[in-house]
Amino acid sequence: MEVLNIRNLKKVYGSRFGGVKYTALDNIDLKINQGEFVGIMGPSGSGKTTFLNVISTIDKPTSGSVFIDGKDVTKLREPHLSQFRREKLGFIFQDFNLLDNMTLKENIVLPLALSKTPYSTIEQRLSDITKKLGINEILNKHPYEVSGGQKQRAAAARAIISNPSLVLGDEPTGALDSKSSKELLSALQNLNDNNNATILMVTHDSFAASYCKRVIFIKDGKLFNEIYKGDMSRKDFYQRILKILSVIGGDSDDIG
Repeated sequence: MEVLNIRNLKKVYGSRFGGVKYTALDNIDLKINQGEFVGIMGPSGSGKTTFLNVISTIDKPTSGSVFIDGKDVTKLREPHLSQFRREKLGFIFQDFNLLDNMTLKENIVLPLALSKTPYSTIEQRLSDITKKLGINEILNKHPYEVSGGQKQRAAAARAIISNPSLVLGDEPTGALDSKSSKELLSALQNLNDNNNATILMVTHDSFAASYCKRVIFIKDGKLFNEIYKGDMSRKDFYQRILKILSVIGGDSDDIG
């Protein structure tokens, strides 16, 4: 089942009145199916952040279309856009975006509470997700009482608990140490494998990308290459990622 279908996506920044124009995305086509775990990589300034912003409806493309679950989100307007974002998309940010005056449990279930989901359904989903993420024992703690890795896994639980069609990660390991990064990535892999979660993750980190099933490389606003993990070990996949990044000038990190 197709979750994301991007057609002729273009984003141009600059004045319409003769100013300097910059093409951040140049006629990108891409399809992602349900249950995929896809990484987006590229050098600084390649367009990967703009790409994520357009898919997440934070930004509007200059032209082209972005279909999520068969609906072109570029044509949605408020309040329908906010409703679609709330129901269909989950977000994992680099800086967690948790509310310190709420417990981890309250942060995680907030999307369901806002949508007036029955209490029994909330409790069942909370139990299932937090066990898989390994944070079910700390749900009554506040964000300032736990580690960065635990906060990011709580953020991941919040993103996935409403069963969104697509989970978007914006450098989710960027603020974590290596141990916490591994724990988060293993948790996301678990959710992808066992909950059939569809995840699209922008990252500069080759180690993080090696947990994906497919990695797409962007250079100068265009799709440069893509590779599938298939039957490769994660270590071999990591080496393939490094080889492509060495060609296009992306960052790399040591695998552990």
